[in-house]
Amino acid sequence: MTHLGKEHIALEHLARQGFETYCPRIAKRVRHGRRYVDKLHPLFPGYLFVEVPLHRAQWRPILSTYGIKTIIRFGGEPAMLGDEFIEALKSRESDGAITCPAAPYRVGQQIRMTGGAFDGVVATILSVNSSARLVVLMDLLKRGVRTSVSTKNVLPAVGDLAP
Repeated sequence: MTHLGKEHIALEHLARQGFETYCPRIAKRVRHGRRYVDKLHPLFPGYLFVEVPLHRAQWRPILSTYGIKTIIRFGGEPAMLGDEFIEALKSRESDGAITCPAAPYRVGQQIRMTGGAFDGVVATILSVNSSARLVVLMDLLKRGVRTSVSTKNVLPAVGDLAP
């Protein structure tokens, strides 16, 4: 684990000591003045992966590395992670960022509510939130009603399947 926002410093200092490191990143759109720019942020904030060869049992210098808070350990030994996980992350990288799968819902798509008081009501998606919520416009009593719903409570409307 790294100190908050110090992943880049920890990566630099670990590389100087000869450790092979990996910090997967995702591109997030942030507002900068009047425009939006894509910035790379850690996929797992506060965490990075360090390869410690089995023949090199000297992992304790990592603890005193600038930017490092602690090492995740089980029973006093560092937690080990299979190479398959890291390789799977690296295979999803494009231009230094992990690419996320396409969202199942898009703005303007017709959806049908499932369960609850609005079961079967058809609505139009106005915006998609990153926290698995949709802002939708429903037609209730001949008036447009705007509300937020969980993606767990909706399905694509018949004939309007997500791409």
